[in-house]
Amino acid sequence: MKKLLIKAFILLALAWLCACGAIYVAMKQPPESFARVMSHIPGPVAFVAFPFETLWTHARAGHLKQGDLAPDFLLMQLDRANSIQLSTLTAKQRPVVLIFGSYT
Repeated sequence: MKKLLIKAFILLALAWLCACGAIYVAMKQPPESFARVMSHIPGPVAFVAFPFETLWTHARAGHLKQGDLAPDFLLMQLDRANSIQLSTLTAKQRPVVLIFGSYT
């Protein structure tokens, strides 16, 4: 009986590690792909059963160092009628300040 419990525990641990690895790989994909994967995980299971925040921090850390140029990206303006690209601002030698967070 004890050997059976040990085997079951090892099997569950391996399944948990595989699931953590699968979530980590999904986190490294573009947001649309990651959202597709997360839509198949019920409710708060990913946040409760797995080290979600730690995986996210490592998966999305990036490789920029101080002094590196920011990666180019495209954002919708608040009116959603137009978009703006970072490279258009930097090409005009305009200073750019990026603020991440909420002030509400």
